[in-house]
Amino acid sequence: MSDTPPKRQALGDPPGHAPGILPCQSIEDLVAQGAIQSQSPWDTDQVQPASLDLRLGARAWRVRASFLPRHGRKVAERMTDVAMHELDLTQGAVLEKGCVYIAEIQERLALPRGVSARGNPKSSTGRVDVFVRLLTDGQPAFDNVVEGYEGPMYLEIAPQTFSVLVRAGTRLSQLRLKRGAPPLLSVKSVGVDLTQAVAGFRGRRHAGVVDLDHEDGHDPRDYWEPLEPRRGELLLDPGEFYILASKDAIEIPVLEAAEMTPIDPSVGEFRVHYAGFFDPGFGTPETDSVGARGVLEVRSHETPFLLEDGQTVARLVFEPLTARPTRLYGEDGSHYQRQGLKLSKHFKTWR
Repeated sequence: MSDTPPKRQALGDPPGHAPGILPCQSIEDLVAQGAIQSQSPWDTDQVQPASLDLRLGARAWRVRASFLPRHGRKVAERMTDVAMHELDLTQGAVLEKGCVYIAEIQERLALPRGVSARGNPKSSTGRVDVFVRLLTDGQPAFDNVVEGYEGPMYLEIAPQTFSVLVRAGTRLSQLRLKRGAPPLLSVKSVGVDLTQAVAGFRGRRHAGVVDLDHEDGHDPRDYWEPLEPRRGELLLDPGEFYILASKDAIEIPVLEAAEMTPIDPSVGEFRVHYAGFFDPGFGTPETDSVGARGVLEVRSHETPFLLEDGQTVARLVFEPLTARPTRLYGEDGSHYQRQGLKLSKHFKTWR
């Protein structure tokens, strides 16, 4: 994939295609045709089966408050009111827990008519409790990129449990592109598994910095406390962060993509799964990953909550792809292939 490819008139899938999530080959077409551009050469593994990894740019700003731009206003204009100081990400920078940052994204969009997008944290980002949301000019809503949007993208970053080290090029979020309004195919409830000897992990509040570009580089015992539930129950403490696993295996058919959505507040006072995208092929025989569980990132809200084994904690929403992807989840290997309860790729295997 070239750095600044020329535009062509026909973008993405041919006209008349049914609505759906764009697979990897359609994303690559958009890149080749200039609808998705980058400030630097593309990484060879940046396009996933049904999403595009986004990379941090050269600059970030510590801001005093989260914000959304109003219709017709640019993010950069609003930044002048809330920015406290600028960070140079080309040299690496620590983003401290409890603080909010806005960072440039290297990729820029010039989407064709009929194509919109949605942002979401990458799985590894959610598993270290880093809350990220996509911002675009003139859009007073996080993560949603309107049809035909042309302009830059920014990322709001709010580490919650661990301070993190990032650099220009660090991938914290991903973009799922879609044509039209894909129909909802199905919704499946996701329960939690509290039957294992070690059924989860709780983040340690006063741990060190997590380098988000260093895989298998951190001792998990310095960052996590293992959980051994009794009687199939786990008491969630307000403000604490937990890593748990789904009760049942998850399978995403090769012609579908899924997003794990937060629980209905009427079912429990907690939030599940910051990182919600599941790519086609996850948990399927085609990718030799049958039996893979979903990893659940759980944070309780204002009150303690007693979680029981099998209790529904989230829902998977399935949508169609416009075509079968030429690559499936994990075909070239993945840290989370055939996963059960598993911490993010930054940590060594728990022993």
